Amino acid sequence: MKKLSARRRHPLAAVVVLLLALAATGGLYAAFAPAGKAQADETSQSLTIKEGKKLYEVGCASCHGTGGQGSSDGPSLVGVGAAAVDFQVGTGRMPASTSQMAQIPRKKVVYTQAQIDQLAAYVASLGAGPNVPTKQQYGPAGADIAQGGELFRTNCAQCHNATGEGGALTHGKYAPSLAGVAPKHIYEAMQTGPQNMPSFPDTTMSEKNKKDIIAYLNAVNGDETENPGGLKLGGLGPVSEGLFGWIFGLGTLIVVAVWVAARTAKAKKS
Repeated sequence: MKKLSARRRHPLAAVVVLLLALAATGGLYAAFAPAGKAQADETSQSLTIKEGKKLYEVGCASCHGTGGQGSSDGPSLVGVGAAAVDFQVGTGRMPASTSQMAQIPRKKVVYTQAQIDQLAAYVASLGAGPNVPTKQQYGPAGADIAQGGELFRTNCAQCHNATGEGGALTHGKYAPSLAGVAPKHIYEAMQTGPQNMPSFPDTTMSEKNKKDIIAYLNAVNGDETENPGGLKLGGLGPVSEGLFGWIFGLGTLIVVAVWVAARTAKAKKS
């Protein structure tokens, strides 16, 4: 007992006890921490990026450079983010055709969604940028269609027209129709601003506002057989509708007035 008591009073006793406690705590953490899952996720992400790099070197590097730095044939991809890749490749705009055009059109998609995800992961690894949105961000749940219509008419209708039918721009460029475009791609377009379109990051247009706009477009383009305003005249907005009313409506009234006057004059002569 005297020996044990003497050891407890030894100057290094507290240090030894502390070291033993730390070793026990570290051992327990190593035994119970979910390190395996974290390592598996990291390995999976590394493999995704690796496969994406292979696809990039075959289909993209000739224009955008071997490291995404850009060239005379294509812009830099550093910092564009995964959302830009998912939009451009997921709508068939990339890879671009060799012909020189004022604007790259939507085409048949070349890659599978799994390959698009791999390409997006590799480009995202080159520099921070917008991520691919989740269904919760662009889904209809909690969206305000009326508010989305106001936002769309204020920010988008100048190019895409009142219901997203699209329209001509300058120098052979155009705003494409938004009918049939996946909600995810509409959200990504607002995030990244492809081609002539300005970008609307969350600091400019909130996530909720983007959701509202997408809900509005789904409402006006979702079912062609149910148009609450009747014949939509191409959905080009009040200018075309007013012109239609002026020419055909007023024209019909003039024809009726002439017919009535002619009948009245004929009746007086009789």
